[in-house]
Order: sequence, then C-alpha cells, then structure tokens
Amino acid sequence: MPRPALHLAVEIDGDGAHPAAWRRAAHSPGELLTPRRLARVAAVAENAGFTLVTLEDSILPPGSGNGSGPVGRIGAVERAAFVAASTSVLGVAPVVATTYAEPFHVSSQLASLDHVSAGRAGWVVGVEEDPAAARAWGRPVVEGADALAREAHDGLRVVRDLWDSWEDDAVIRSVATSRYLDRSRLHAIDFTGETYSVKGPSIVPRPPQGRPVVLSRPGLVPAGLTDVALVGGPTPAGAGEAATAAGAPLAFAELEVALDTPGETARERIADLERYSPWEGGPDRLRYTGPAAGLVDLLAELGGHVDGVRLRPLVLDEDLAVLSRLVLPELFARRIAARPLPGTTLRTSLGLPRPLSRFTTDGAAAPVREETR
Repeated sequence: MPRPALHLAVEIDGDGAHPAAWRRAAHSPGELLTPRRLARVAAVAENAGFTLVTLEDSILPPGSGNGSGPVGRIGAVERAAFVAASTSVLGVAPVVATTYAEPFHVSSQLASLDHVSAGRAGWVVGVEEDPAAARAWGRPVVEGADALAREAHDGLRVVRDLWDSWEDDAVIRSVATSRYLDRSRLHAIDFTGETYSVKGPSIVPRPPQGRPVVLSRPGLVPAGLTDVALVGGPTPAGAGEAATAAGAPLAFAELEVALDTPGETARERIADLERYSPWEGGPDRLRYTGPAAGLVDLLAELGGHVDGVRLRPLVLDEDLAVLSRLVLPELFARRIAARPLPGTTLRTSLGLPRPLSRFTTDGAAAPVREETR
C-alpha cells in the first residue's frame, strides 16, 4: 500500500536557518520582533498550503553564543497565539522546554493555545542544555543526557495528565441548577517525580484536541508519549530507518533547504552568508541545495520513508517565496503532499485520533502505556 501524502511543516523563527539570515531579510532588523512581520510570514505559509509552522524558543536569546545576529525574540507561546489568531487552518507548534520550566504552567499555556486556535496547537518538546539557562532561571544546573531526558519525561507526563484532568464533559454550564462544573469530572493527577510533585487538576478546561499534538526528537521521551518524532538521517532511507526506530505514530524528517532564486543560485546565496558565519546545521540532518525541481524530487523520495517533513529555509523571505511558487504547488499537483482542510484540528489534519482522558468519572486513573526509550 502506498504511504499517505506527506505533511509539510516549516520553521519560522527569526529570519531563517542560517545564523546570518537577517542580513538578507526583506525588512529592516527592527521589524523582526514586530507582529506585522510574523503575520506576513504565517500568511505566506498558510496560503502556500503548509500543515504546520513551528517556532523555536529558549530562555537564552538567539545568537547569544556566537554574536552573529539579533539577540532577542518574543516568547514562542506568545507568538504562536498571535499566529493562531491571524490564521484559520495552519497548525502552530511552539518549542517549550521542559528543563527548569514548571510543567503546570506549560500545560496551562498550551491548553490555552489550543483553545485560542480552535484545536490547531502542537508542542515541540525542548530541553535547555546550556548552563546559562539554569542561571537565568535561578535553578541548579540539570547536567547530562540522562537528567535532561528525565526532566523531559516527567514534564511531559505531568502536562499530558493535566490536560486529561478535566474530562470532556466537565463543563456543564447549567443555568437551571446554577452549576458551571461537574466536579466529579475534575481529577487530581497526584504526580511525584525525582525533582518535584504536582497535585492538579489543571486550571484550564480540557483542550479541544484532548491533547495538543506532541512533537519530539527520538530518545528524549518514550515513543508512547509522542505523536510525531522529528528524525534525522543522512539520506531519505536513513531518515526512514530513524522513523521506524523512533516508534512514534508519525515521523517527520528534518530538512534544511537553500533554493535557487531568480537572481542567484543557492550556492551563491550561501557563500554570501558564509562571509559572516558558517551554516553548521545538525550533524544528522538532511540538507538540500539547488533548484526547486530537485527539492520536489527529494520530497517525493522522502514520501516513501516518512510521514512528513519539517523544512528549515536558509532565509525565510527568499526561500519561502520559492517554496510557495514552485515547490508546494507541484507537490500538491502530483499528490505528494497533503493540504490541511478548513475547519479541522491539527490532529485531524495529521490523521491522528483524538485521545480520551485517561481518568474515569469515578476519579480513578487508567494506567499510562509507555514504550521504553
């Protein structure tokens, strides 16, 4: 059986994947942090037919480690809420780190985003590896891969349980009985981990999707807690192998792209930016450089191995325009990629079922099924 059409995501943080992308942006540096700039990029992505945009984030400013560009950003959840309010079908997934952050607040933020977007929210699970992040939070440093994974696992468990702590019919809004809530359908989660405990329930009603879509890199959290694995691989086949090993319901390949534009080749554009800073990228991430037609062929090949692709354009203002004019229309014409449908949630667009609350009406909790990392 052929695989379903690819789902397309694009990272829209900053001005592009290259650390010096701001030097080629079609706006003044001062516009980077304005709502108008974000709305323009989101509108292009939605009109082009992308299923999802992601928004990178950290408590540390971008470029703080290399001094190569702007060193400020607005919080990803706040930007995601703005994008959700200014779009109608586009999924929106901010990066929110589980390291140092309070999972109760993370749960409330993302549940609120799902309500604001009418069910189009996702969450890219992040971690803070730089010790400077601990100093910024005023917290002891979480060191080592195991400790970071433990924090991510515990944080994700708590967030999911808090989303489930309100059953779908907990809000009854009965004028006749003057009751807003059926308290028997609100549940304490009673979580106790190695570094903190959370009682619950949430202060936000259950999200429209039940749980916003969770995206994570393989190995960070158990596959049973993830909806979409963000996988790497040096080749399409390698990405497919990583997708199979990840074990999540869906897998998206990470793909950096630099496209030929009407005035310059991709290599010329990269060379121009390399004068200021190298484009290092991920060690196990696909990268495509060249004409739009070649990218279409690569995505067609990837469609035989993964469920979707998250694109990271070299320079948003330049590459997103080429993607919109020459790449996505061809993908849709050849039925390689899928468009999101109006009036659907992000889960529906991705073909994911809406999960039931794991809590029953008598307050008991169903066991959590997880796969090992």
